[in-house]
Amino acid sequence: MSHKVVTHWKGNLQFESDNPSGKLLTMDTSPENGGHNSGYAPKAMMLSSLAGCSGLDVVSILKKMKVPFSDFRIDTYGELTNEHPKYYHTVAVEYHFYGNELDHNKIEKAVNLSIETYCGVMEMFRRFAEVKTSIHYHN
Repeated sequence: MSHKVVTHWKGNLQFESDNPSGKLLTMDTSPENGGHNSGYAPKAMMLSSLAGCSGLDVVSILKKMKVPFSDFRIDTYGELTNEHPKYYHTVAVEYHFYGNELDHNKIEKAVNLSIETYCGVMEMFRRFAEVKTSIHYHN
């Protein structure tokens, strides 16, 4: 399977990129780097991709396991290298679950399946960064 993404310069430092689903997104940089903050920052989008990939896995697995929860969020932090080319050398992924009587064992199993088996973006990150994960329960 392959994907094709077309990215088109829109002026200044702004780009518009499509997705195999047909959706469009805008990328830009901060004013201190010459942009206008009119879109997503490319490196930060990588963190969103990591969270989205793993989140899709986790929710899908928990639905199959019939594990109830009222809310779920993923906080993702990336530390960039100081030298160019700057990339994330350390990444922390925090899984936050909300609900009454959360099944910690099944939630941990679902998260670990995503981290260790299913999330391809997680595997890509492991190729260049130290990835730390944690699970937090909020009742």
